[in-house]
Amino acid sequence: MTVTRKDFLKMFGLGVASSGLFRKTGLASEKMEGARAVSGKMKIKEIEIFKFDLPLKAPFRISIGTVNAANDVLIKVHTDSGLVGIGEACPFPPITGETQDTNLSMARSIRDMLIGRDPLAIESLVAEMGAIVHSNPSVVAAYDTALFDILGKAAGLPVFRLLGGDKATFETDVTTGIDTPENMAANAKAHAGRGYKTLKAKVGLDPDEDVSRIQAIREAIGYDINLRIDANQGWNVPQAIYALKKMEKFRIQLVEQPVVAWDTAGMKTVRSESPIPIMADEAIFLPSDAIKLIKAEACDFFNIKLMKAGGILNSVRIAHIADAANMRCMVGCMLDSNVGLTAAAHVVASQRNIVYADLDGNTEHVVDPVIGGMTVKAGTITLPETPGLGLDVDPAFLKKMAKV
Repeated sequence: MTVTRKDFLKMFGLGVASSGLFRKTGLASEKMEGARAVSGKMKIKEIEIFKFDLPLKAPFRISIGTVNAANDVLIKVHTDSGLVGIGEACPFPPITGETQDTNLSMARSIRDMLIGRDPLAIESLVAEMGAIVHSNPSVVAAYDTALFDILGKAAGLPVFRLLGGDKATFETDVTTGIDTPENMAANAKAHAGRGYKTLKAKVGLDPDEDVSRIQAIREAIGYDINLRIDANQGWNVPQAIYALKKMEKFRIQLVEQPVVAWDTAGMKTVRSESPIPIMADEAIFLPSDAIKLIKAEACDFFNIKLMKAGGILNSVRIAHIADAANMRCMVGCMLDSNVGLTAAAHVVASQRNIVYADLDGNTEHVVDPVIGGMTVKAGTITLPETPGLGLDVDPAFLKKMAKV
């Protein structure tokens, strides 16, 4: 078929006219038009910073320290369009070295940096906060999360769908902290009774005592439930190899961070000798750490945590690096409230190679001040389909918190 120049111009004119017709008759998405209008003009006009103190039911013990409360920081980013984004920093001193006080200091500095800026320019803003990630990653995560919350609200989409994901429901494990074998077994059995199909137990002290802990748990829950363990850097290389070989018979799904984070060569040695797959946790904070560990062939999995990575953007980058290396990941947490946990859940739901979740931080809390967000039933997480993170914080609870 031959098309003359005159025919082409007629068709081109019809196309232009048609596109105008669609706009005039309202056939184009009003939500998308609104999002375009908002995104070009929106600015950050105010940022609220709160101490976000959440008492624990009991002290939470791991091999490298004990935490007695979740002394967090809550960020609320207000825009001149009326959209508000929420984010949480959950410092965990034994792992990240930061505290609520250092987070508050950094939060004030970042606030000065962001006022008047475009909240949707997330990559540029996170890059400017980049130097702070190394010393206070969780407060950067709070701002990053709040910005993604605003982006989702502006686009009219949940964050996980904005990132291209579709698994709104998935399974999480639940953790038993270090205690006597009898107490750990009773705690694990109680979790199994609530319907959890995967449990995690903290280890990393004396290897023989750790073997006794895992044996007691297996005898209490049987072998139909998946069991993971986390040494939190507590063993040296010979201890790790010894303990993991002793635990093989208990059908352990994986072990997190068996040796100190900086000993990449040691972790590779453990991996070569261990009958149980190795997951890097404290050894991986940033995307650059993922590249280093892949090159060293030091682990089988990554445990991505928003509070280590500095938020959603870097967490997704780590997942992409892992996917390029044909490696699977888990997303974990500290002692986050449902704000931080929901943000982490959106990352899980957005990436196909994130096949495990450890999002149970708020099970240790006395109160839950979050409205909406992810729900957990019998170990199954369900994300809301509302725009952004899909949550808010109870204003009455926030009134009791110190505002910086």
